[in-house]
Amino acid sequence: MLTGEPFIPEQITVHLGPPDASAANVTLPFPEYVKNVASSEIYPTWPESSLRANIYAITTFALNRIYTEWYRSRGYDFDITASTQYDQKFIEGREIFENVGQIADELFNDFIRRRGTIEPLFAAFCNGTTVTCSGLSQWGTVDLARQGLIPYEILTYYYGDDIDIVRNARVAAAEMSFPGVLLAPGSSGNDVQRIQIQLNRISRNYPAIPKIDKADGFYNVSTEEAVRSFQRIFNLPVTGTVGKSTWYRIAYIYTSVKRLAELDSEGISQGEFSLQFTDDLRLGMQSNQVRALQYFLAVVGAYYAAVQPVEITGYYGEMTEASVRSFQRVYGLPQTGIVDQTTWEDLYRAYKGIEESMPPDSDLAPALYPGTILREGVTSDDVRILQEYLTYIHETIPEIPAVKNTGYFGPLTRASVLAFQRYAGLPENGVAGAVTWDAIAGLYSDLKFGYEKRPYQSPGYTIS
Repeated sequence: MLTGEPFIPEQITVHLGPPDASAANVTLPFPEYVKNVASSEIYPTWPESSLRANIYAITTFALNRIYTEWYRSRGYDFDITASTQYDQKFIEGREIFENVGQIADELFNDFIRRRGTIEPLFAAFCNGTTVTCSGLSQWGTVDLARQGLIPYEILTYYYGDDIDIVRNARVAAAEMSFPGVLLAPGSSGNDVQRIQIQLNRISRNYPAIPKIDKADGFYNVSTEEAVRSFQRIFNLPVTGTVGKSTWYRIAYIYTSVKRLAELDSEGISQGEFSLQFTDDLRLGMQSNQVRALQYFLAVVGAYYAAVQPVEITGYYGEMTEASVRSFQRVYGLPQTGIVDQTTWEDLYRAYKGIEESMPPDSDLAPALYPGTILREGVTSDDVRILQEYLTYIHETIPEIPAVKNTGYFGPLTRASVLAFQRYAGLPENGVAGAVTWDAIAGLYSDLKFGYEKRPYQSPGYTIS
């Protein structure tokens, strides 16, 4: 998971043996798993406070395994094992104690976490007699319960005073965290941001991985460099892109360096994975993301006869929905009218194919957006074109500073982009994405040619 607030999975898959043993997997409802383990680990005659404390620990331990994708990130096809050497005891088909089952039904969607963090605590425990550990002592909970301690007090006795019990967490179908599409230069979204955050944390332990300048969800040059370094260090194909194998290797190393599967975990803070992108774009939304979507659709619609053109308004209305459906039809996607990650990636690839076939600039029309976010620190011909446009605009609008056409996006270029965004009423971030590029190119065209020419207007030919 490692993707935000934990939830209770509808099902869990248990390997009936140690991780590498040739043993069967059993998939069952999560509450039934908790009942089975509780009936296998503890005794129904124990005081109720002891039973409850143990069930909190059992539930939380399993959730930690699922949340960190502890086994799945290493290529296993299960969530947890039935081996007490690695996890907790599960006996397929065993009898469930009635009182234990009733408490487990009540508590299965409650779990423990360290205050200020979001992941389920690695709630280590042992029986406290034949085996001792730094976590909860199962037999020790009996003595504490007989002294009158309530379940929360028993848990703080073993895990510390800085724990909370999350109650009534939502239940949902568990899904693998990998988004299912290749993340590469030009990609953007919460999945990119998660990779950036994880790589930046990993780089503290592996300094050969360069820091990503901003974990903002845009797959830029520094993200590609960090991915390449990570792949080199961990013996993965050095592609600079994040596919399934790289995604899960990053997840596993991130879990390891933060000790998320240990009792003294560094923890994931509440704000560490704050989502800045709407995962799906759909009818009724209004945002700069929608405006960027419309820009890509407009360009693709100008060159693909079967893709319906759309106006760039920032509002996801019926025209935008129809355009999305037409694009999905052309690319063989489900025609939902909703832009999910797969639709977005295919749209970007279609756009990028058009952009790469066009001349970088001409005397008749401004250049297409290069498909890669331009920001401080980037050096490229695309930056040089952007600087040329801003300098030309400066001659008419002095409050937008002129910049030298060096091809380097430095502080002066950022200041000029910020001034333009302020002038145009766009979000002021000093970054030239699709929306900002389109607005700069349009104004440049208007001032230079006497009319506002956009790359998606009258292209001269279409692709059938």
